[in-house]
Amino acid sequence: MKKFVFTLAIVCCFFVLALLPAQADTLTLTSCHISSGCPAPGTAFGTITLTQSGTDVTVDVVLTSGNRFVETGSGGDMLFAFNDSLSGSAITSITATLNGTDITSTISGGLTGVTDQTPFMADGTGTFTAGVSCSTLASCNGGSAPNMNDLHFTVTNATVTGLETPNANGNLFIADILFGAQGGTGTGPVDVSVPVSTPEPASLVLFGTGLVSIAGILRRKMRK
Repeated sequence: MKKFVFTLAIVCCFFVLALLPAQADTLTLTSCHISSGCPAPGTAFGTITLTQSGTDVTVDVVLTSGNRFVETGSGGDMLFAFNDSLSGSAITSITATLNGTDITSTISGGLTGVTDQTPFMADGTGTFTAGVSCSTLASCNGGSAPNMNDLHFTVTNATVTGLETPNANGNLFIADILFGAQGGTGTGPVDVSVPVSTPEPASLVLFGTGLVSIAGILRRKMRK
């Protein structure tokens, strides 16, 4: 019976630890470099969520209503850019959506992700070394880009902390957008504010710690 209880406690520990959420950071695109002028300071153009999943990081870039991705020289000819010089990392599983509907297949040539590139310039925001773009530049050039307001992809062999590397201008990520909210129509890059970490729920952590302690007590008693 004691052996069964001990085994059950160990199994519960691993089960609870497996349920603990991965590290996730959410960032808000607020800094504006749009060609036609910017809205009121603090306006949110969208959010970026990075979630650690094993040795990979999933990235979800969601623009606010009315905004959509484009590619212009101001954004370094990227839909979305960041810094990643991590050896062995790569961008995979790229999808573009419009209000939650996958429209990747409608983009002529598809989407491409690159990492560890020679630094390229995005006007007003500095240089970057990684990004997601349309494989055929003409498919997403300025306002001719397909209507898409979300990007989703995975960066392999990476960490959330490693991807939150600022450039010399202090910028972490940029999105090149067509600003449609609040009646705007200009294009240009927008970048992020300070990241906010999402902590693991304390209750689950404490519960898991308690189970580990119980397992240890039971094990010591069994040895007596």
